[in-house]
Amino acid sequence: MSNDDQLKVRQSVSKKKSFKELTIVRDIIFWIDLVGEGQNENAIFARPFNEKRAFPQKLTSKKYNIKNNFHGYGGKSYKCIYLKNNFYLIWIDQITNAVWFQIFKEVASNYKSQKRYLDSVQEPRQLSKSIDGNFDSSFVISQKNFLYGICEINNRDYLFSLNLKKTKQDIYRIKKFKNFAGELSSNTSINLLSWVEWDSPYMPWEKNDLCFAQIGLDGEITKIKKFSDKLINAKKKVSFFQPYWISETLLVCSEDSSGWWNLLFLDASKIENIFIKKRVERNFVEYGVPQWVSGITFFSGDIEDLFCLAKKENNLVVEQYKDLQFVKEFSTPFTSISDFSVFEKKVVLKGYGSDFLGNLLEIDCKKEVLSNVFEEINSEYIKDCSKPESFWFKGFEDKSTHSFLYRPLVEKFRKPPLFVRAHSGPTSFFDGSYNSEVQYWTSKGFFVAEVNYGGSSGFGKAYRERLNYKWGIVDSYDCKALALELIKSNQVDSEKVVIFGNSAGGLTALNCLLYGSIFKAAICKYPVIDLKDMHYNTHRFEKDYLNSLVGNFEKNHNDYLNRSPINHINKIKKPILLFHGKKDIVISYKQTLKIQEILIQNNKYSEVIFFDNEGHGFRNIENKEVVMQKSQEFLRNALNI
Repeated sequence: MSNDDQLKVRQSVSKKKSFKELTIVRDIIFWIDLVGEGQNENAIFARPFNEKRAFPQKLTSKKYNIKNNFHGYGGKSYKCIYLKNNFYLIWIDQITNAVWFQIFKEVASNYKSQKRYLDSVQEPRQLSKSIDGNFDSSFVISQKNFLYGICEINNRDYLFSLNLKKTKQDIYRIKKFKNFAGELSSNTSINLLSWVEWDSPYMPWEKNDLCFAQIGLDGEITKIKKFSDKLINAKKKVSFFQPYWISETLLVCSEDSSGWWNLLFLDASKIENIFIKKRVERNFVEYGVPQWVSGITFFSGDIEDLFCLAKKENNLVVEQYKDLQFVKEFSTPFTSISDFSVFEKKVVLKGYGSDFLGNLLEIDCKKEVLSNVFEEINSEYIKDCSKPESFWFKGFEDKSTHSFLYRPLVEKFRKPPLFVRAHSGPTSFFDGSYNSEVQYWTSKGFFVAEVNYGGSSGFGKAYRERLNYKWGIVDSYDCKALALELIKSNQVDSEKVVIFGNSAGGLTALNCLLYGSIFKAAICKYPVIDLKDMHYNTHRFEKDYLNSLVGNFEKNHNDYLNRSPINHINKIKKPILLFHGKKDIVISYKQTLKIQEILIQNNKYSEVIFFDNEGHGFRNIENKEVVMQKSQEFLRNALNI
């Protein structure tokens, strides 16, 4: 691999502060970054809002691996709560598998001339004993020094409490959920809790319940109420997203009863009578995404200044509300936004674009409310970058289906080879954000297409449900349909078409090779290849996912077998390159090991490569470079380039 190639692969790895899990509390921003050389030691840092040159203060001084493994995919791993004029910092440590916390107070002095902004009021304390399970970080602290949270033990979720005055205590289980729960939050006086819960056979974005609980002075639940309304969820399956309190009595969330995740404001003055205060119904606008990880924020602020993220087709906007009334919409140049957090009119987020990497924005809307605050962004734009073109085509059953097209940066071929990418969903989606692998191939003269096949998110509930009972059919058909469209329009070389897929996208890619002759080769990382094995061995969160994607296992057993590439591997005569990490706990590398010998025997250029130190998703930069180098060699042979 040339130095230029290595540079392109490494472009996505920044030496700067990563600002992971960013949040703002009062005038301080908090985030997580690695410390030392290893991947298993990190710390929580802080600095003043909008003081970009301020020295980051490291708040957690001991060795911690601050990480959330809740429901297998995790999410945000800490929470900072401002209470009694102090900052209560709570985090999940994987070394002790326990909840820790520490109290800080603000240092009253000139921020610009110091390296410390918070003083420790109380040293770090291990609140809980180690548990054989996982904690979520949606913590709540009451005035009576109780900490509430949700944990996962022995395949069941619990609402629990801990006494902030004690150390290394057993968690006190207040409520045992029927199955899953998440998104714990509370009103300002902490006498009402809210959460979402869901049960088999549904995933949280298919159907969940929004629940409220009244808490007594002793910290126990005195009353529980499940929200139900004839306009929303009394007679149909509805998913609620991010219930978030904006005052003592008002809660905002989004719900998809209209077919789109739209805004809903609820009055919870009385737990016996929770009713709709305001409802925003807008087609083609999404205020939510599938809840694969916990702690995703689309709403932040309070009733005086509430800010909401909204996805309008391929555009992201920020909306401002005051007293539930719409104030202003801010357009953004972002393809993706994460770590969205607001205090008063101070907005913090990380924005990603088609030609720039994660960009930290700190916006004071008090000062800039009259202008579009996103117009002038000091991004480090990446030169020589192929920009995504939004392209709709006819997919399965002639339904309009979305994709992004990336044209080659250089002309190396009479007609460019086509590289089709199937995302690792199935409910995921491509958003057009900069991807170093895409740019690597366009710099080599390839035409790259990213397919938001039926089942992808961001295009409404009906689009997402196209894949129901048809995983392995609709997704593969859509990938083939797009490739055929580009071939027919004479944009790519029909003899040099390759498909690429990670995880679930691997099943899509391998099924594309099984049926039809459009694709000449496939490259997959940690692919799903055996649906029967997935049914029996996948982790708890995904256990019922296949009910909607394929159907009930007992009733649809043949579909599980027929759509599993492992059962047809002898039929594949085209070259395949597979990569898998031996630490993968989502899809065992042993599945790939089962087909290694058959693949290599049947296909001249097929190869299977394992990494001892990788899991489900590759992190090591050297391994990523091996993937690109091996992929280039593979395609040179398989496509005769």
